[in-house]
Amino acid sequence: MSLAQAWSPLAIFAALTPKDPARRPVRGVSYGDHPRQRLDVYAPADGPGDWPVLVFFYGGAWNSGRRRDYGWAARALAAQGFVVVAPDYRLYPEVRYPAFLQDAALAVRWTLEHASRLGGDPGRLSLAGHSAGAYIAAMLALDPSHLAAAEVPSGVVKAFAGLSGPYAFLPLDGEITTRTFGHVDDLPATQPIGFARAGAPAAFLATGEGDTTVRPRNTRKLAKALREAGAVVEEQVYPGLDHAAPLLALSRPFRRKAPVLTQMTGFLKAQAG
Repeated sequence: MSLAQAWSPLAIFAALTPKDPARRPVRGVSYGDHPRQRLDVYAPADGPGDWPVLVFFYGGAWNSGRRRDYGWAARALAAQGFVVVAPDYRLYPEVRYPAFLQDAALAVRWTLEHASRLGGDPGRLSLAGHSAGAYIAAMLALDPSHLAAAEVPSGVVKAFAGLSGPYAFLPLDGEITTRTFGHVDDLPATQPIGFARAGAPAAFLATGEGDTTVRPRNTRKLAKALREAGAVVEEQVYPGLDHAAPLLALSRPFRRKAPVLTQMTGFLKAQAG
């Protein structure tokens, strides 16, 4: 771990912010052979078990991020009654699209194989993420090829939630998207919006109205495409919030900024059954 990572604003926030009560029954277990293919699991502090299951993917422009810096978010979700799986995944420049989707799909397979012994119900599986992680959640939920390649049975993802996600970003016109996706011949196949369909997993899509990093039009376009296709969608555009704020609103200090936590988890519980 570099000094820059140790003293990054997010690392400091993760260390100092008040945490929700939750257990961490699994820490640093491997779901693949690569050092980045590791995950943590969080669960409610008490209760009878048989909770819905949520795989949460953090963001970071597909080139940064550590699960340890998002434990506060996983704890917040677990305290709402989920078994939460928080994986790391491979990043640029070591890999480009679709390697991080392949990792994410393997993490979902691990989740299905182990959820029951951790108190979760694998029949009530949802995905969620912020920013680049929202892209990952959306692609796994909407394009069945990625989970199928990991030998995950079809139909297991009941719902997904995307916070501040990029879902429709063609043509590639920025450094981040060009370096991550520019080598792909079939660029439309990299876009979640291209897989909007009837029967897609139910979607909770939220963004800050003031997001200048991933423009709110991404959320609006995907929500519109899914709605017109006949899928179930809840769309939330929060006034006054920037790119990071919908994620930070999961934390105890910032929950008063927007009801993201209760709206998102309420939607996922209702749709996952």
